[in-house]
Amino acid sequence: MLKSVLILLLLSVSIFASLNKNAKAENIELHEIEDIKAKKSMNDWLDSRFGLLPHYVNYLLPFGYTEHDYKSYEDSDKYGNSEAQIQVSFKINIGNDVFGLDEKYYISYSQRSFWQIYEHSSPFRETNYNPEMFVVFPISDHSSNLHLRSVTLAYSHLSNGQGQTHDESIYTYPYQDPDNRSRGVDNFYLNFRFQYQTLITDFKIWTPPIEDKDRSDNPDIMDYTGYTKLKFSYFKDENMFTLMGRGNPKTMKGAAEATYSYPLINGTYFYAKVFTGYGESLIDYNNNITKFSLGFSFSR
Repeated sequence: MLKSVLILLLLSVSIFASLNKNAKAENIELHEIEDIKAKKSMNDWLDSRFGLLPHYVNYLLPFGYTEHDYKSYEDSDKYGNSEAQIQVSFKINIGNDVFGLDEKYYISYSQRSFWQIYEHSSPFRETNYNPEMFVVFPISDHSSNLHLRSVTLAYSHLSNGQGQTHDESIYTYPYQDPDNRSRGVDNFYLNFRFQYQTLITDFKIWTPPIEDKDRSDNPDIMDYTGYTKLKFSYFKDENMFTLMGRGNPKTMKGAAEATYSYPLINGTYFYAKVFTGYGESLIDYNNNITKFSLGFSFSR
């Protein structure tokens, strides 16, 4: 356990160091280079500019606590109630203004990992992979106080990368194997973004899973996640607060999440998060979890 904690702390230090590093401190001189395009390419390389932008929040949370131990799906897995959580999320702009609406096209990739660093052998309990393709339509609405600023249309895939663990000769569709660790869902979603001064409001609605429900490893996932999400992001001075809620009114299940961030140095933020409800991760989509996490974020 101590080794894993030290690794995580070293990872934090290395991230801080990389954020504090000035790329041009490499002592590479460009002013005498006559090839303008080569000069720009070298400058972009030195400054690590390759068009990647943050998508969802990028964070490293070394300390996360929940009241009960996490569920184990194998006899060899023994999970505790404290763990680290890491999220990496980026997007790249691949096109603009195809229909003359000033729209922007993106592809993105996000990965969230849950690391049991305080347990023996420090296993990764769960990792969720989330590639997306989406288009953002800017809107200039001045008809109300809650101005509509953009509409996003997206296709999203979310899975935990686990293979089938059930015997198809025994289990029939839909699968009812409680030990099956495979999870996945594909859907389309719309996100409406509004602004009132320093308050940003996102209202997201998504379709049922695109895949055949009878062949799904999680056919009842919408009972726990619902079809809609409402998120508020509020800025006060240098502080940022968010509050998110989603759910299914029919089943009365869902989740809520609150976060707080404050800038430290060079694009690094103190980050705190409280989550309660269903769907913190795919493996736990039908488990009710309340969790408090502390650490750092590297985007907002």
